[in-house]
Amino acid sequence: MTGYLVMGAALLVALAVVAVDRWRTARTIRRLDDMLTAAINGNFSEETFDESRLSALESRLGRYLAASALSERNVREQKDQISALISDISHQTKTPVANLQLYAQLLSEQPLTPQGKDCAAAISSQAEKLQTLIEALVKTSRLETGILTLHPQSSEISPVVERAAAQYAPRAAEKGIALTVGQRSGSAVFDPKWTEEALCNLLDNAVKYTPSGGTVTVEVKNYELFSAIRVTDTGPGISEAEQAKIFGRFYRASGAWQTEGVGIGLYLTRQIAEKQGGYVKVESMPGMGSTFLLYIPRES
Repeated sequence: MTGYLVMGAALLVALAVVAVDRWRTARTIRRLDDMLTAAINGNFSEETFDESRLSALESRLGRYLAASALSERNVREQKDQISALISDISHQTKTPVANLQLYAQLLSEQPLTPQGKDCAAAISSQAEKLQTLIEALVKTSRLETGILTLHPQSSEISPVVERAAAQYAPRAAEKGIALTVGQRSGSAVFDPKWTEEALCNLLDNAVKYTPSGGTVTVEVKNYELFSAIRVTDTGPGISEAEQAKIFGRFYRASGAWQTEGVGIGLYLTRQIAEKQGGYVKVESMPGMGSTFLLYIPRES
């Protein structure tokens, strides 16, 4: 009988120990949950001041949040400084670039030798290139630093496609390129202004690299999760080795050195696509033209 009593007592003690241990574990988990909730809401403060592991964890979390807040302030200050710098660069370069273009035009109207006319045309071309580069850098920097944000909304795609195509139709006609717009209906969630900017970059490249007598086609393909704006050209095509590089900042394909451009349009297009939950890709083979696809989500 005594043995049974001892066993029963031991069992009760064991159950009591397990119950206490579970209670302590549950209390610790509740406290950790409260700590994380307070940290997420931004109102965390230490409550336990003793030698326990929970108190040490609270102290470490407090230090981490303080360091994170300091880092966030530093990032915000750096963004503000970058914003001011970008504004200064954009403002300070407008007048010199405009003067360069003006004087180049005045110079071209003077009686010049053939070599002088070539020099005047080169000055004008480089001034326009500089202006394009500054504008692209300003846009890219503001997107990267979050100074400018995209505002995706559910919209019809066709107006964006039609406006972008209309901008490049005169340039294509002047070069003897047939620019056509195919199927364009469909809706997606995107920022119309910036998506048009991205599409114009694709059209600019297509018209730029397609030879006279070629074709450029713009169309919309709708899928379950994305809508894709496709820009297809009959240009020289892009090798597989270079396809992964062309979306990098300032990258220009090995055979593009004679074509005007600064190598930032595709990079900006990728930034715009990614910031609204989309992406951009290319399908191409040397000598077979290229198709650039701008994917934008159909749902947010």
